[in-house]
Amino acid sequence: MSKPVRMGVVGTGSVAVRGILPNLICDDIQDSVNVAAVCDLAPGRAKAAAERFGAPHYFEDYDALLKSGTVDAVSLATPIGLHYEQGKAAIENGLHVHFNKTMTTTAAEADELIALAAEKDVRLVASPGQMLRPVNRAMRDAVKGGSVGKVIWATTGAAFGRYHENEKVRTGSDPLSNINPSWYYKKPGGGPLFDMTVYGLHTLTGILGPARSVTAMSGIRLPEREFMGKMYPVEMDDNTVILIDFGDALFGFVYGVVAGSFPVFASAIIYGTDGKIENGNLNGKPIDFPERATEAEFGWQSSLPHVHGEHLKLDEPHVYEDVMQLVDWIREDKPSVATAEHARHVVEIFDAAYRSAKSGQAQELRTTFEEID
Repeated sequence: MSKPVRMGVVGTGSVAVRGILPNLICDDIQDSVNVAAVCDLAPGRAKAAAERFGAPHYFEDYDALLKSGTVDAVSLATPIGLHYEQGKAAIENGLHVHFNKTMTTTAAEADELIALAAEKDVRLVASPGQMLRPVNRAMRDAVKGGSVGKVIWATTGAAFGRYHENEKVRTGSDPLSNINPSWYYKKPGGGPLFDMTVYGLHTLTGILGPARSVTAMSGIRLPEREFMGKMYPVEMDDNTVILIDFGDALFGFVYGVVAGSFPVFASAIIYGTDGKIENGNLNGKPIDFPERATEAEFGWQSSLPHVHGEHLKLDEPHVYEDVMQLVDWIREDKPSVATAEHARHVVEIFDAAYRSAKSGQAQELRTTFEEID
């Protein structure tokens, strides 16, 4: 594809307004991708986003966008519970899709999207592309090379906290600054696993490989959440702990909780007979990789392929990188590390964890994925 990819950004909420759209309108990438349209069902929000970010088209109806002929691909920055239906509709209309984390809420949904994309010959990229990070690939290589001896166990996880309630686009008075975060508390797709833990679990499985089974406990610890003086009921489990069996008595502990977190966010701690790897450090000393000096000077996201210059000053550059992975795949037929198959495996772990918590029984996993360097 020689012309720029015409991108439609679906959902002009927090991640789109703070990160995706500001990055995609930068001058340095206009020969590769243009924001051709934005779409949001909230009255006035799509129009406001189009005006702020210079999109030539805006839609308050998703089907109208898909049938408009104005876009080649869509970036779904909508609530996670909508991703399956919206992704399926886009694929059926021959459009390539970037899923902001998480791709779907069940493995069966992911199965269907992957099969349909193959049938329609469209590309899927699923955030978060954690294995695009050189440090994570370096940790994977160190583990495989025996730097920690025989791996014994590992952990990752995240806490909800009040991160989303405190984002700067939540408490204003106009359509792009009064974005209510209450969907994070609702079914399907709410809760800390799909929104926060997904980062670290992509890292952990990217380093150790696919898991085999899951056992979990899960429930709602805070039945209500407050935002701007109003109380909202919590429908989705907000406190989940998971034991993962990687096979051969190698176990992982993964959590998505209301509060309290110990690994560095989006990273993992891996313990072996000869020490541990954590956040790019082996037994407390930095693992060497070519991009380390760049990261030390400009921040960890500077080692991502498309994050440089103006993008280093903008929010959510890692999400922008995932969108550009799709752009490169469309234009250059260059498959991305951020595969739908890896995303499906992570989704299945979450899906199985909720089933395990209800049944009290371990759940066998059936999905897998292959490494792409």
